[in-house]
Amino acid sequence: MKARVLPAMAALLVLAACSTPDSPTSPAPSDPSYFKNQNPNDEIQNDPKVHVHLARGQARPGSGGVQLLQYHGGAIMTSTVVQAIYWGTSWADPNFTGDKITGLAAFYGGVGGTSYMKTNIEYTGTNGTVGAGVTYNGSATDLSAPPHGSPRVSDILAEVCRQVASPVSNGYYPVYVDTPRGSTRYCAWHSYGTCNGVPVQIGFFFNLDGDRGCDPESPVSNESQGLAALANVSGHELSEAVTDPRNGGWWDASGAENADKCAWTFGPNLMSFGGKQWKIQGNFSNKAALAHSGYDGAGCISG
Repeated sequence: MKARVLPAMAALLVLAACSTPDSPTSPAPSDPSYFKNQNPNDEIQNDPKVHVHLARGQARPGSGGVQLLQYHGGAIMTSTVVQAIYWGTSWADPNFTGDKITGLAAFYGGVGGTSYMKTNIEYTGTNGTVGAGVTYNGSATDLSAPPHGSPRVSDILAEVCRQVASPVSNGYYPVYVDTPRGSTRYCAWHSYGTCNGVPVQIGFFFNLDGDRGCDPESPVSNESQGLAALANVSGHELSEAVTDPRNGGWWDASGAENADKCAWTFGPNLMSFGGKQWKIQGNFSNKAALAHSGYDGAGCISG
């Protein structure tokens, strides 16, 4: 649905309803070191609430290896409700949209309870253990133009607040724009905020059509390259959102979350769910690392 133009007073009310305070039970970190690995043009990486998925070739120093993930005293997600948002004028063009919306619906609709989601369940928080359950509540489409370049957390949060009528506290709201990343060094990110007093988790994704730096090079023949790229980074951000939803979860001494530590490394097998096959990177397991196991021998598991 195309977003209507708000009058000045209504726009102020929308902004007032959307905020990014630290959760009382999930304090923000004291600036994990990986946020300092940045390009001056990537202002989003200055924000300690944002965990970015760097493009291939932009590895974060110290993010790999066998450093264990450490717990930071906050909540995790025991279950997850996903509603996707597609933002941009190109989503009205079937040639641009292709299989991306239907494919991501299959991805989110089928990923719950899979062995892939179970790579996250060893981690706990103040509210229990990370759950593998994912409920997909469909998507919304906004045919207005998104911000140019790299949007701020407040931009994406405001869009989520506009498009989601009844947000839920275990909601994860990924926003897919129609703009390419250009020279920006990351493919996607996740963060958090509040809509109408409800804490929410959010994600942001560039259009990755033809983007070699964010391409998993999937061998699956019945999906487009753009869908394959979005599915891989979507798995990355979903895994980090459930294990570290509000910056009180799990990351290592360098600031890398579980998916960061296995970025752009893949297990030997494709994953099958939602009626499709996917090439998705693995996630880091403390248990596997301590056992010197995983597909890389250093803790990365893919389910």
